[in-house]
Amino acid sequence: MTESARFDDAWQQARALAGTAAAGGHDVVLVRDLSGRSTLLIDDRDDELAPDSDHLTQLRRTFRERLGPFAANNPVQTAGAMFSASAFFDAPELIVLQEREENGHGRVGVLERTVVGADWSAPGIGQGADSSRPWPRIALYGFKGGVGRSTATAVLARHLADLGKCVLVVDLDLESPGVSNLLADPGAASRHGIVDHLVESAVGHADGLDLLAKSSLSPKDGNGEIWLASASGTPRGGEPYDYLAKLNRIYSDLPPEQPGDLPRPFAQRLEDAIAACEEQTEKKNGRRPDVVLLDSRAGIHDIAAVTLTRLSDHALLFAVDNPSTWEGYRMLFEQWKKQPDQARVMRDRLHIVAAMFHSAGDINRLNTLRRHAYDEFMATLYDLPDDDTPEPYLPAEGDVDDKPYAPVPILFGNDLVGLDPQRSPNWTKLPFVRAAYRDFLSAVEELVHDPYEDLA
Repeated sequence: MTESARFDDAWQQARALAGTAAAGGHDVVLVRDLSGRSTLLIDDRDDELAPDSDHLTQLRRTFRERLGPFAANNPVQTAGAMFSASAFFDAPELIVLQEREENGHGRVGVLERTVVGADWSAPGIGQGADSSRPWPRIALYGFKGGVGRSTATAVLARHLADLGKCVLVVDLDLESPGVSNLLADPGAASRHGIVDHLVESAVGHADGLDLLAKSSLSPKDGNGEIWLASASGTPRGGEPYDYLAKLNRIYSDLPPEQPGDLPRPFAQRLEDAIAACEEQTEKKNGRRPDVVLLDSRAGIHDIAAVTLTRLSDHALLFAVDNPSTWEGYRMLFEQWKKQPDQARVMRDRLHIVAAMFHSAGDINRLNTLRRHAYDEFMATLYDLPDDDTPEPYLPAEGDVDDKPYAPVPILFGNDLVGLDPQRSPNWTKLPFVRAAYRDFLSAVEELVHDPYEDLA
């Protein structure tokens, strides 16, 4: 008895069959549902196919034979027999694997119906696609937790504020808020948080939310200031506040508000929440943010996916030089590699941070981390399927400080462990903190530097 195809093999078979079907001249969409079962949709709106034709009957039989339990109950369907074909063939989240070709082959697209993870394959947006937002957004992300990401966010916010910038920090680590505890002023906390905007906007009730509070870490002198959008709000006078009940309801996509409207995916809802915080920064003090720092959730999570692929202009990837770190980043890079256009967008957005680097002054260990990062980038984001020639600017050593795989170190010191910001309100100015973050702060400062400031 032949063993049925497992999950990964079944998907490869489904993609091969989709390519074969597209060779007949029709556009096709391959849909994989929450259980991993695949359905092949054939766009016959301009050339209707008989649903019981011998060709389609044979295609359905082949689908079931090759995919086994991972074939849908009705594995091959035509647009002409569907109630709303455009919801699939014209879906905004459609991933195009193969464009229409001059030889008559149709387009091959994929729709992943998943609970989490689909946003890792979303097209990169970033600052270039939003000309109405002149300020940059910088995401701080680590595949593994416990690498000092939130502390680095707080130190970076104070450094940029010391330079006179208006800094907005958004705590997106909703399951384990961290930077909020480092920046919040208990006596002036905001009444609402990011989670409140997500649940209230779902029912059209987000107007009037108090989302921001000025951080106690803001400089006392100069024009710089830090505004914090916390993950959670701080209720007033015993008001009820059920954070977990809200958290359990924020990640789903929402149906259209009105007939004819588009669905409201989680990614758009999170974008709306951050945009509301940016708008509120100007309303509170008459000044737009100069830079927005997004403290992202670690690991493979929808918040992290949306933050890196859609919300940020620069993404700082915190890395500890061990196999689990590189295996994790390789998974993400491989996902982006499947769409070369997205891979090119993402690789220019990424910057490796050597987190908690133990060997101050040990250039050999830093070069080892650089080599490991270089190898991952070369095997994925710089080795794309549609590249005719190798990328011409990838030296592994030498003048590569501006390359995404060139690690920027944050030095580790025992004094950083257990640091209590409440007991040391000027902790970002302590000598060992400044020494540990010096190179990191200089590198990020270059990312947000406005060349017009030099002409002022």
